[in-house]
Amino acid sequence: MSYSLDVNLLLYASDRSSPFYERAGTFLQECATDSELCYLAWPTVMSYLRMATHARIFRYPLSPTEALNNIKMFLGFPHIQTLSEGEGFLQIYEEIAGAIPVRGNLVPDAHLVALLKQSEVKTLYSNDTDFRKFSWLTVKNPLI
Repeated sequence: MSYSLDVNLLLYASDRSSPFYERAGTFLQECATDSELCYLAWPTVMSYLRMATHARIFRYPLSPTEALNNIKMFLGFPHIQTLSEGEGFLQIYEEIAGAIPVRGNLVPDAHLVALLKQSEVKTLYSNDTDFRKFSWLTVKNPLI
């Protein structure tokens, strides 16, 4: 069994002003100490680096070094691996995007879902309900 994480959980765990700060941090600690295979997609990592350092998103943004060190620490665990697009990715994205109208803010979600599907990862932890639009994906919210 394996799973992936959405960027919102990483962001909540890094934003002390978030009402989800403690719960997200606890959940990520559990992910880090668990032995179940966890995947972080490169778009998720890059989104985290962009948003965690952005003053309009975080009340107290992280420095680029702090944000990168958070990612490096998390990826330092042997059961946490990265995902990236492989051969045939665009066809999988096209199938996913064709099943529901994908535009605007749903594009990055569909990108992540296509990556998960290509890698046969069927579970995503997220606080974003938009992922429930992709019927084959199991979405779990660890914050409720």
